[in-house]
Amino acid sequence: MLAIRLPPDLEARLAELADKTGRTKSFYARAAIEEYIEDLEDYYLAEEVMKRFRPQDAIPLDELIAGLDLEE
Repeated sequence: MLAIRLPPDLEARLAELADKTGRTKSFYARAAIEEYIEDLEDYYLAEEVMKRFRPQDAIPLDELIAGLDLEE
């Protein structure tokens, strides 16, 4: 279980959204946390990959695009 304190203005916005949609405040809090955590996980994964990146492995953009064989 998790209990959080929100600033009054944010609490009011959340309550109004819940009232208008018939969903619970917990529903929206859970959805927001899930999305935020997914974004953070992606960020930290990318950060770890970049730590292992070697500049000599970079491919210039024009070479990358040419290698994709895209039709214009």
